[in-house]
Amino acid sequence: MNRKRVLVVGGTGYLGQHLLQVLSEIQGSTLYDLAFTYHSNPPPQPLLDAIPQALPFHLDLRTGNGFDSISQAFGQPHVVVNCAALSVPRTCEMDPTAAMSINVPSALVKWLSSFRENNTLLIQLSTDQVYEGIKSFYKEDDETVPVNVYGRSKVAAEQFISENCSNFAILRSSIIFGPQTISPVPKSLPIQWMDSVLSKGDQMEFCHDEFRCPVYVKDVATVILSLTDTWISECKQMQLLLNVGGPDRLSRTQMAEAVAQFRGYDSSIIKPVSASSVDRGVKSPADISMDISKLIQALGISPVPFKEGVRLTLAAEAGS
Repeated sequence: MNRKRVLVVGGTGYLGQHLLQVLSEIQGSTLYDLAFTYHSNPPPQPLLDAIPQALPFHLDLRTGNGFDSISQAFGQPHVVVNCAALSVPRTCEMDPTAAMSINVPSALVKWLSSFRENNTLLIQLSTDQVYEGIKSFYKEDDETVPVNVYGRSKVAAEQFISENCSNFAILRSSIIFGPQTISPVPKSLPIQWMDSVLSKGDQMEFCHDEFRCPVYVKDVATVILSLTDTWISECKQMQLLLNVGGPDRLSRTQMAEAVAQFRGYDSSIIKPVSASSVDRGVKSPADISMDISKLIQALGISPVPFKEGVRLTLAAEAGS
């Protein structure tokens, strides 16, 4: 049996856990030896119990402490997926040094370049916040003009990887939504939060003039799996930049309306407000909706519409 090694950096986070779950459920000719990294807290027991074959490693992305242990116990990965990031824009704004040192994966790239054989694909999660937000449906070759520290740190990461890696795929993701993880993550999840506040029946404010293309988490995992399979089966050089969003350009007001419609809540409690009236402690781009035609053409993957993603999310919550 042909086994390939996949390392998920940031495997205890939201996308990381979903990705490990998808990789562990694969049946077929290519089976994956899995490993993942964690940083602040020990890996949660429910995750270890659900995916016992995945090896956990403590890693400090800033210093690179932990990479030697991975080399010795796991070996050189065929694919590394970097899901780890300081991804809360306000936190990045308050500590730009930490944002740059965590979000630009210099220690990770240095470690990969230390292997004699240059046969690892790095899949890097980036963000739609690299775009300025002054038009709709950005394409991958549009200029990156981020308006906040988080976006700037991700642009710096993209540039560092493209200059120092032979094989990479950079995925500019929008808001990722979907069911809760095997071991629940502490951050609030967008659909679940909207469902919770709307269920109380009190009037709630949502911004009507900022637009994104939220993407269902299983679709992001499918994109990563497709790139992994292509890399392993074809062994051809890969240098790819993709927008990874859903097909719908939506404001927070429209997202909340979709949740209310599915649940049968009174939509009159949704109060549209301008983003300029909300102080989030960080500048936010107005319209970073993305054109995903390159994703569809390159991989043959069409992410689900937002309303379908809401249905899948809330159905999964009801069944858990």
